[in-house]
Amino acid sequence: MTRKLPAKLNVVLILGSAPDALKAQDWDLSLFQSRVAINNAWQISDTWDYLIYPEDFPADRLPSEPFQGHGQKRLIDASSYVPHQNRYGGFVYAGGTMAFTAGYWALGALKPDLLAFLGCDMVYAPSATGGSHFYGWGTPDPLRADVTLQSLEAKSARLLAFAHAQQCAVVNLSDQPASRLVFPRMAIDELAQVSSARDTLIKQAPMLDAAGVENALRTEAAAGLMVASGRYWEVEDELDKDKLKEIDALWLGAAGH
Repeated sequence: MTRKLPAKLNVVLILGSAPDALKAQDWDLSLFQSRVAINNAWQISDTWDYLIYPEDFPADRLPSEPFQGHGQKRLIDASSYVPHQNRYGGFVYAGGTMAFTAGYWALGALKPDLLAFLGCDMVYAPSATGGSHFYGWGTPDPLRADVTLQSLEAKSARLLAFAHAQQCAVVNLSDQPASRLVFPRMAIDELAQVSSARDTLIKQAPMLDAAGVENALRTEAAAGLMVASGRYWEVEDELDKDKLKEIDALWLGAAGH
């Protein structure tokens, strides 16, 4: 049985839809203070607390009785996550796909000490059992042609930096051989041994160059590519693709990539 973390340590799980997300079914999810499911991932376990989904998510894929079962469940839509996302610079800089949106929403709304991702590697090779997602074949949203998603690695480096700025460690619980996330890996058994978010942050600190982070933030501020509505695709033709590519390079450099 997985040992529970200290009561004062606020650990949040972000659960995506990659095939390995099904591992969560074998875990003691009481290890996490909050469990955030993205899109269809609520089907993996009924212990989810929050279901976050985009405006175009089909209504017939939402749970029909979201407030029954374990705990007080909440649906998180654009009206909830856009304001949080804007406080972290907006979708254009953060990357317009739900794994990153869920991460920033959790940082703003849940204030975690440690943010753990599973099923969010954004690598869509067929799984051993077939299919790109745990439910079969799905559309690889992060791989679509989108000016905000030129480098998934850069966007994950940015999320890591913003988390560290508010004293939150970030880990990837996946054991898959490839990932587009630059977060450090951690096994679920290792996570159960974490006694201090501070200790975890200290171990992760060398991953980020403070001067590089400041440079990336200054460049973002100077470019001024904020779309407050969150619907950046409505003005995508007006966004400077080359400037965003330059900013991505700065984030990658800040994370040593």
